[in-house]
This record gives sequence, structure tokens and C-alpha cells, in this order.
Amino acid sequence: MDSGFEKTQDLPNQQITTDTDTRDILRREAKYQKINGLFKWPIVDIDGHHSEMTSWKEVIEYIDDPILLHQAQEFQSRTGGAPGLSNHTPGLRYQDVGGRIPHQQQLGERIRDKTVHRDVTLVRRSMDALGLDYQVLFPGNLLQLGTHPQPRVEAQLALAYNRWLCDNILPFDNRIKTLLYLPLGEPEMCHQIIDEFSNRDGVVGFMVTSVRFKPVHHNSYIPIYRKLEERKLPLAFHAGLNWTDEWTRQTDLFISMHAISFVLCNIVHMTNWIIHGLPERFPNLKTIWIESGLAWLPFMMQRLDSEYQMRPSEAPLLKKLPSDYILDMYFSSQPIETSNIKLAEATFNAINASTQLMYCLTSPIGILIRQAPFMSLSF
Repeated sequence: MDSGFEKTQDLPNQQITTDTDTRDILRREAKYQKINGLFKWPIVDIDGHHSEMTSWKEVIEYIDDPILLHQAQEFQSRTGGAPGLSNHTPGLRYQDVGGRIPHQQQLGERIRDKTVHRDVTLVRRSMDALGLDYQVLFPGNLLQLGTHPQPRVEAQLALAYNRWLCDNILPFDNRIKTLLYLPLGEPEMCHQIIDEFSNRDGVVGFMVTSVRFKPVHHNSYIPIYRKLEERKLPLAFHAGLNWTDEWTRQTDLFISMHAISFVLCNIVHMTNWIIHGLPERFPNLKTIWIESGLAWLPFMMQRLDSEYQMRPSEAPLLKKLPSDYILDMYFSSQPIETSNIKLAEATFNAINASTQLMYCLTSPIGILIRQAPFMSLSF
């Protein structure tokens, strides 16, 4: 395991490229962790984005449908591009900030350890540098899969990725966990995935991409929620960028779309989840809301409470205020809004952050550690 730091160097003036070693990039963070004693904390990163497209050629070999498998193979052989069959959004490349953050464009760093998959080594490098005890992996580019025009493709790619991850990554380091992708576009496939993977080592729950347009209270989803509740497995809603609906398409800059879209999808789903009484129907199903920041939550609590107090007859299943149900939910700390620390502190208090907030790798650690301990998944 090449997890040491003895061969790395500080990078005060050296340009970071797609080939730069993760340990070099995070070396300063590793020193910070040691100086401040944060290695003593049990830290779980509940949303470690996996760059699955680097291994996409391997992933598609797990596709069950022979016709889709052939098409995926042909797409790659003709174009050489990774996203064969996926509806990967090119606009995501704006996150490289005009090339100033190049490392995520391609994970080209050198890997000498051939005893495990290179992705295992890459995850280990980031975990060791950041002092993480566990990291929960979830695919990055597949966040767009919920809007795929072919639901059966979403289902087949989800099954293929889940199988690949459980066969090639999770068994080789018990610190690596996952919330497996559920393709809600094909509810029957969700049942198959839950049945096949819920007892696999490293699977701590399931996740759906919030960028999708079927309401979460749809009757076809109810048996899925029941199955998760019976197996005591959480369900996470992961936000994503969306530049295609009637609201976000009015924004003509990435900064504008990104600011709105990562929150809007979870606002809609949480509203339907609460108002249609799903917390009452599934009181033991834990829900996690990921990558929408935190500033939207006090707004949701006040807005839904005000509406409910005026017209409670429209939400007859509710036995308490909507904000009380929100306080039972869990949230990731990324990307926490820090432009106004007083507002951030007020938000922490409003959502009971000491028990409901979960750590996410890309958050500003210094601010968070001073505020509250973090609830972690039970492994």
C-alpha cells in the first residue's frame, strides 16, 4: 500500500497537472491534520466522488443487456471517449474554472501498486492524506443519469456500475464504503439492486440522483421505500447540476445555473417527501440530503411551516410541523456557505447540526470542526 508521504514534496510554486500525485496536492492538508490533532477524530466522508469514467471501459463490461453492451463497446471503439451510453453533460467541465483546476480532468497520476485496482490506490491516497477513517464513494458523472432519455439505459448502467464497484473496489479496503445508485426510472431494477447488493460488504445504503422529474411520492416508489426501511438502509438524495429545465435554462452562465440547480432539485423533492407524508408512512427510513449546502434549510423550515399552518387540510398525513420532520433528516456539509459566518452559525443551530450534519470531504474543515461533532453512518 503506497500510502506514505516520504516520496512526496511541497508544491508552493509547482503547477498542478493531471499527472500530479494526490499526496503532493494534499501534503499541506496532511500536515495541518497532524498539527491540529484531527487524526484523533473519527472522520467519515459521506460523499467521496468517484471518477468512474476513468474505468468506464471496465464498467460497461458488466452490462447485462447484450444489445446495450455491444452499443457501449462500439461507442468507445469509434470515439475513444469514456461516456459511451451515458448522458454525461459537457457543461460539467466548467467546474475546472477555465483550466485552473486541472486535476479532475483526468486522473493521470502514476500508480505503481498493481495488487489492487488503481482506483483503490487513489482513494487510499486521499483518505490517508486527509485523515479519513472511511470514505463513502458515489459516481460523479452518473449524477446526470436520472434524466437519461432511455430509462432502460439508466437501469443497465446503474446495475453495471454497482456490480463493478462491489467486485473491484469495495472488497480490497474495508474503509471504502458506498451508497449504491438506484435507477428510479426503472423501479423494478431498484428492487433487483437492493436484493442483490444490500448485504454486500461496504454497502451502507442507497442513493438516487435528485436531477430527475418524477415526483418522489409516486406510487411506483412506495415498495422501494418499504424495502429500504425494512432492511434499515438509508436513502440519500444527491443534488446535481441541471441546465435543461424551464427554470435553469434561463441562466446563461455556469455560476448562475450552479448556484440554483444544486438546491432547486432537492427543494422540490423534500417538499413532496414531507407534504405527502412519507416521513409518517416510513418513520424508520432515514433520509440524507447531499450537496445542496445548508442555507436553503432554514428557508424550507419557515416556508413549509407557514404554508402548513394556513392549509393543513392539504397535508392530512402530517402529525407535526414540516420543520419537525426536517429536523429528523440528515444533511451533508458540502458545499457549506461561509460568506457570512453568523448566518452559518444560525443555520447550524436551526438544523441541530450536532446530530444531523454529516461531514463531506470538500468542506472547509476548520470552520466545521469548531462548530459541531458530526453524525456518521454506522459501519
